[in-house]
Amino acid sequence: MKEQYNPKEARIEENDLSEEAVYLLKWDTPRQAEEADTPVISNDQWVWVEGSVWTAKMLKTLERGVKGGKWYSLIDKVWKIENLRSAFKRVKANKGAAGVDRQAIAQYEEHLESNLQWLSEKLKQGSYRTKPIRRCYLEKPGRKKELRPIGIATVRDRIVQTALRNVIEPILENEFAPRSYGFRPQRHQKLALREICIAFKRGKHWVLDADIQGYFDQIDHKILMGKVAQHISDNRVLELIELFLKAEVDENGTLHASEQGSPQGAVISPLLANLYPNELDWALARQGLTMVRYADDFVVLCDEETQAQQAKEYIEKWCTENQLRLHPDKTQIVQVSTRRGIDFLGYHLRTENKRWVSEKSRKQFRDKLRPLTARCHGQSLKKTIEKLNPILRGYFNYYKDTQGSVLEKLDQLPRRRLRTIIRCNNKRKGNGRGWDNKRYQIVYFNNLGLFNMEQARLENLES
Repeated sequence: MKEQYNPKEARIEENDLSEEAVYLLKWDTPRQAEEADTPVISNDQWVWVEGSVWTAKMLKTLERGVKGGKWYSLIDKVWKIENLRSAFKRVKANKGAAGVDRQAIAQYEEHLESNLQWLSEKLKQGSYRTKPIRRCYLEKPGRKKELRPIGIATVRDRIVQTALRNVIEPILENEFAPRSYGFRPQRHQKLALREICIAFKRGKHWVLDADIQGYFDQIDHKILMGKVAQHISDNRVLELIELFLKAEVDENGTLHASEQGSPQGAVISPLLANLYPNELDWALARQGLTMVRYADDFVVLCDEETQAQQAKEYIEKWCTENQLRLHPDKTQIVQVSTRRGIDFLGYHLRTENKRWVSEKSRKQFRDKLRPLTARCHGQSLKKTIEKLNPILRGYFNYYKDTQGSVLEKLDQLPRRRLRTIIRCNNKRKGNGRGWDNKRYQIVYFNNLGLFNMEQARLENLES
């Protein structure tokens, strides 16, 4: 018999287990958190919600729980002009390419009010229909032959999806387990990483490092809609969600039906993808297991090897029931120590708070810099540095807590490639090494404005 899922009962236990995660929200580094006297929990839990939709009274009802556990009469909030206007602002801020209709955001904005009024009327009448999603492919970082399919919806469809998300996200967010960190308000990757470090500190050194094979593409629509219907009973909203899930895909002029999966690139996909395994999150928490999940990437941290094996068997059973499968090559049980660790969200983590940039992330870093620093690409050194700096700053901001001289070594790559560009500009062959290293030293590139990650790391440690 399938275990009954009661998130309200499970949440009481999970809040105790994950207190540190809420506590760490206030602090920039684990050291600051450890030195603080008392946890500070923010009162702004719902600061991110759409104000034109969610009133203070509705939020109180959300926290208390609605009668029957389901929300009715929501579609009128989706078609509300103020909500659609706010949704357009978000779509505009996210930029993005045009869909199959080739209408850019700027073109849509030229007649914004009439366009939004049209959308509102169509949603009211129940006659709104989605346009096909334009399929394109992006190279996966570090994997030259592997491409990631991305779906680009039309501007108007992105607006409706955003308006829909504004309405249903607080409802679903209120049900999510605290140790789910991916694509959620007021949560981020560093928080997930810190929770793992806390678990290591508690002696949870047996880790199930899991990967669901082709997760976004394998989500079963019927099962997913059943999970949504546990919390939302407005049939018009359910139909709208299903409309987006089943939108046709246009691939070079050929239309394909969407029978399964949550389209990568769609506004509403991350929210639905988080709901799909939410029952699993709570089930493992009730068993006293520490599962830290970021979208489809997760680890289960255990005291003993037998616990990790049991967790694996339970997850495999859940995956089978939900039409998913653990990746046979990427799923493993590891005993972490000071000499062996796991890769998670770009970091390599070991016990005793040891953490470095993972080898995969280093390779992605090199692959990202190469096209910007081709030997003879016809751009000035100043222009090249202007393109490099945002990447270097972003990389530093994420990996500034890494240990050792990893960033110092990675700093050498952009300088070496810039020296090679200088050689090319001076009509000299070969790569920038040897004598060039002495002539164009670190200070030379610092003076040109090249961001120095290792220098920034040292300054961060002193502050």
